[in-house]
Amino acid sequence: MLNTIIHGEQTDKPTLLIAHGLFGSARNWGVLAKRLSADRQVVAVDMRNHGASPWFETHSYEDMAADLADVVDAPVDLLGHSMGGKAAMVMALAHPAKINKLIVADIAPVTYNHTQMGPLQAMRDVDMASVNSRADAKAQLNYLDPGVDDFLLQSFDLKEKRWKLNLDVLATEMPKIIGFPHVDGTFDGPTLFLSGATSDYVKPDYRPTIKQHFPAAKFAKIPGAGHWLHAEKPREFEASVSAFLDM
Repeated sequence: MLNTIIHGEQTDKPTLLIAHGLFGSARNWGVLAKRLSADRQVVAVDMRNHGASPWFETHSYEDMAADLADVVDAPVDLLGHSMGGKAAMVMALAHPAKINKLIVADIAPVTYNHTQMGPLQAMRDVDMASVNSRADAKAQLNYLDPGVDDFLLQSFDLKEKRWKLNLDVLATEMPKIIGFPHVDGTFDGPTLFLSGATSDYVKPDYRPTIKQHFPAAKFAKIPGAGHWLHAEKPREFEASVSAFLDM
């Protein structure tokens, strides 16, 4: 069972389940989840091989979708970002009765050419024996884009001197992570593909594939935001999510 962080109490509105992206955690979504829990319960999860959730030898989207489905007792609204968005899409296709509304943040059901081995290798290269503070670890996270080191350090356990990420399995399974499995069926419920206006993760060319799986899909962009739209423009992201859920 996945580790969960619960915000707010259950109301007459469906619970919102949040699935984070690669190298993330439920804690990353704490402020947004708390704000969104003003009128509904919000449950953020640590995905497998991340945070305080169990480590497994696989990291496929079918597995992650099954993990999310196991968390759900009654139909929920589901929000997933990046890797979590792909897992959310597979869950919606495999378990449509468990989802009322689906929000996919800056990702599409396609295979991407990029890889995330750079940040992963940077974490692997940290010499734990020489780390006595988070600053020590940060100093060793080389050749990363601005801000990526601080994001990765949110998954660093200084007391145990380890990453709360199953780096070996994530490396082995990286082709699956940047890919998307063949899944039959459709999810006909209300679906929002919410993207950063400066991101190229959800290109117009992908819309026919999206519509094939999610015929009710609507599309929206947040001006001035990139792939990390929820962190870059949290107020705008919160407003967009709330407006869609309240429709």
